[in-house]
Amino acid sequence: MTTPTSVLITGASTGIGATYAERFARRSHDLVLVARDKTRLDSLAMRLHQEYGINVDVLPADLTKAADLLVVEARLRGDARIGTLINNAGIAQSGSFIEQTPDQVEQLIALNITALARLSNAVAPRLVRAGEGAIVNISSVVGLAPEFQMSVYGATKAFVLFLSQGLHVELSPKGVYVQAVLPAGTYTEIWDRAGIDISAYPAMMKVDELVDAALVGFDRRELITIPPLQDAAHWNALDTSRQVLLSDINQAQAAERYRSAS
Repeated sequence: MTTPTSVLITGASTGIGATYAERFARRSHDLVLVARDKTRLDSLAMRLHQEYGINVDVLPADLTKAADLLVVEARLRGDARIGTLINNAGIAQSGSFIEQTPDQVEQLIALNITALARLSNAVAPRLVRAGEGAIVNISSVVGLAPEFQMSVYGATKAFVLFLSQGLHVELSPKGVYVQAVLPAGTYTEIWDRAGIDISAYPAMMKVDELVDAALVGFDRRELITIPPLQDAAHWNALDTSRQVLLSDINQAQAAERYRSAS
C-alpha cells in the first residue's frame, strides 16, 4: 500500500485552512500546519493526532515577513514527504481604495500574492522532479467581479486564478495537478479581522460545505472549482469566450476601429 504524502496548509489555524487540515487528516495524510497563531496550531495539531493517528508538524509563521516566508519555502523545497500544498492564507481589507493606507495595500499583496507565488515556486520544481503532486490555491469569485468594489483584494484573487491557470499549462504535462478554488462569501474569521460587519449580508456558505465541495473538485482533478456556482456551464461559457477573444488578436496591426480618430 502506498503511504499518503504529507500536506502543507497555510492559514491553517482556523476557518478554511483548519477544515482542510481535518479533512486531509481523515484521509490519513500527515500534515504541516502554517499560521501565525502557534497556540491554535498546537491545539489543532494535538486534536488531529489524537483523533486520526497522523503526524502533525506545526510551523508558526507570518508569511508577510521575509524571514518567516523563507523558513516555509525551505521546508517545501527540502521535505520530500510533502506532496500537496494548500495555499489558503489570505486577508481582506475593509474600506474603498482611497481609504486604504499604503501599508494596508502592501500587506494584502504580500500575503495574497507574493507569499502564495513564492511558496508555489518553492515546491513546484521538486514536484516536477517527482512527476506527481498538487498545488491548491484559494482564490475568490471577487476576482471575477470588479463591481464588488473590493479593488485590491479582488485584484489579488484574480492574480491567484490566473497564476493557477498558467501553472496548470506548465505543470500538468509534468504530472503536477493545480487547482484554483473560488469561494464566495464564507463564514470565517476573515471578516472580523478585516473589520467588516457582515450582519446585514446575505446568507453565506458554511466552511465545512465549502471545503467538502472543493475536495470533490480536487478528487475530480478540476482546474477551476467554484462551489457556489450553481451552473458550471456559465464558467465554461466565460472560458470559451476568452478563447474566442484570443483567437481574434492580431498583434501585427490595430483593429479597424482604431485607424481613424473619428
